[in-house]
Amino acid sequence: MPPLQQGSHGLAAYHCLISSRLKRRRKKRSERRGRIGSQHKYFTMDGDEEENMSSSSADVKENCNLDNVSSKEGGGAAVKLPNGSGGGGRKRPLEEGNNEHAHSKFRPKKRKKMPGPILPKNALMQLNEIKPGLQYKLLSQTGPVHAPVFIMTVEVNGQLFEGSGPTKKKAKLTAAEKALRSFVQFPNASEAHLAMGRTLTVNTDFTSDQADFPDMLFNGFETPAPPEDSFYLGSNGNGPSGSPGEHPQTPAGGASSLPQSPLAAPSSAKNPVMILNELRPGLKYDFVSESGESHAKNFVMSVTVDTQTFEGSGRNKKLAKARAAQAALSALFNMQLDQTPSRQPIPREGLQLHLPQVLADAVSRLVVDKFSELTDGFTSPHARRKVLAGVVMTTGADVKEAQVICVSTGTKCINGEYMSDRGLALNDCHAEIIARRSLIRYLYTQLELLLSSKKDEQQRSIFSRCDGQGYRLKDHVQFHLYISTSPCGDARIFSPHEVGVEDQGDRHPNRKARGQLRTKIESGEGTIPVRSSNTIQTWDGVLQGERLLTMSCSDKITRWNVVGVQGSLMSYFTEPIYFSSIILGSLYHADHLSRAMYQRVADIEDLPQLFTLNRPLLSGISNAEARQPGKAPNFSVNWTVGDQVLEVINATTGKDDAGRPSRLCKHALYSHWIRLHSKLSSTLRIQVSKPGSYHEAKQAALEYHSAKHTLIKVFHEAGLGAWVKKPIEQDQFSLNS
Repeated sequence: MPPLQQGSHGLAAYHCLISSRLKRRRKKRSERRGRIGSQHKYFTMDGDEEENMSSSSADVKENCNLDNVSSKEGGGAAVKLPNGSGGGGRKRPLEEGNNEHAHSKFRPKKRKKMPGPILPKNALMQLNEIKPGLQYKLLSQTGPVHAPVFIMTVEVNGQLFEGSGPTKKKAKLTAAEKALRSFVQFPNASEAHLAMGRTLTVNTDFTSDQADFPDMLFNGFETPAPPEDSFYLGSNGNGPSGSPGEHPQTPAGGASSLPQSPLAAPSSAKNPVMILNELRPGLKYDFVSESGESHAKNFVMSVTVDTQTFEGSGRNKKLAKARAAQAALSALFNMQLDQTPSRQPIPREGLQLHLPQVLADAVSRLVVDKFSELTDGFTSPHARRKVLAGVVMTTGADVKEAQVICVSTGTKCINGEYMSDRGLALNDCHAEIIARRSLIRYLYTQLELLLSSKKDEQQRSIFSRCDGQGYRLKDHVQFHLYISTSPCGDARIFSPHEVGVEDQGDRHPNRKARGQLRTKIESGEGTIPVRSSNTIQTWDGVLQGERLLTMSCSDKITRWNVVGVQGSLMSYFTEPIYFSSIILGSLYHADHLSRAMYQRVADIEDLPQLFTLNRPLLSGISNAEARQPGKAPNFSVNWTVGDQVLEVINATTGKDDAGRPSRLCKHALYSHWIRLHSKLSSTLRIQVSKPGSYHEAKQAALEYHSAKHTLIKVFHEAGLGAWVKKPIEQDQFSLNS
């Protein structure tokens, strides 16, 4: 063959070889693209292919096993891959007909159904639990076709209850509500148990680690604990009690009281506004007022349900609405807010004229509003304070008719060198102590009304004549003490930041510090335990520099709960007068407060006639007062109903800045007493000749001092310390001296 022909032939063969190689490469590329496209098709499958994906896991395993078997068997069983390579021991790539198995691991997971919120039981469900098998009967159907009115009846305990509504279901619900109210109409569970013949231990040992009552006592009135931060309403009434006295508590009408944390309504439970709206749709909430200092605003909202108006307060309008709704649910449907035990109110013994939380919030609001009014909206220099206290008087079941009797502030005691031997200086300027002295001054003015020749003025007095000698408060007249924080001493000896949602009460009830008598220290804040010996202070010792000690506010209030707030001089005229409630604006802890107020002396016995151990209502408020940081002012202010302005007292000297004695000093109150003693001598409970000095007048009140000595003895026998007395020289004065 010629060379030219040979060269052309070789070139053609070379081009043919290159062309075939390029074709194979393009073929391989297209095959690779095909595989990627089939995978993409899997992830963008349509509805039919999704159904194919729902095959059972057993089928998937079976097909996978078949694939493995076919790959392991002889060469004829091996599958040729599109690229020409043998399958060997490898699984086949994604192919038509294998889509539903090859990528089973990408099957979307089914979402687990989360448990829904635990909804409160309605009246029908509750009644059916208490009285199963009840039959509801249709009594009548009236009204037009588009707006019928059904009346259903149900018989419970032989009594017939009727309910009406636009549907039979709602009529049955109304009938069930009426039936429930017929035997569950108590503001707190303790009264309900008492009515059902169950007695509760009210004198439980506060040092015991175990409660001494069976849990079954409360099963009918409690619901399981809600999630940690939930604002959940139990449908069975009251929550559990954690007080040392083991009273079941009436929960708050709003947070918390709550623990003084915001009232949030999580998605896991319905808040009071939602629940009330389901029971009574279309309710309208009205804005009532706004008050409080700039850092602690307080809003009041109201709602009218079944012709009754309910109010709620909070640091914002949303919380105020929730608390107004809670108040309505508590009063009308017996639904209560579950709380941690240490934050629940402890009801007082005896007649309950008010729902605890409603009363507590109203008393707090009245005192703060009055203080705002007296200080020009907190703009006055004398509005600065650490502790605010006040006394509110109620004369019936309507809290709206309550009256603020006095308001005071202060956190300091007199310096020892300024003590007065003529009764012209105030020794203790703590707010709650000044509030009590202001109340005594008010009681003297009310007794003076009885001296008037005008009949209407005599009728205005809160006192009435006893069958024998002396006077007593008129029926339903009650006094309520408000303190913006827990009183110094035993009531404040705990760590508020350790109080959590899962609070189990006092974790260390047996600590020696629990229940101990404590004293305030001169020219400082805080308290120290009393010394075991040498509790008598001398006049010359104090003047020479020994620190003047004053019993803590917690200890003094405990004394008031035994001997009364009226004091020894007022005992000449009246029976013992006790506070009906003690309400704290912050740092409320049921265990510690109840222990400090009365539980530590629960064993007291052999008190004189008419004297008793008073157990007042103890409660915090829904909208806790903000902590007052910084140094406490060195002054104390006081106001009593009838006064035009505040009186400002220098706490160090016990007098005003001009050196004038206070209108609340011993000398001033003794002057009131001397005037009344001479004019009411024929009606006195204590008949003695006119005393020569303030000290003699006090000592002649034998029953009062007998009760006081009994209390001091109980403290001593319980190992809680000895009562520290002031130098006797400060009481040995007369008005002529």
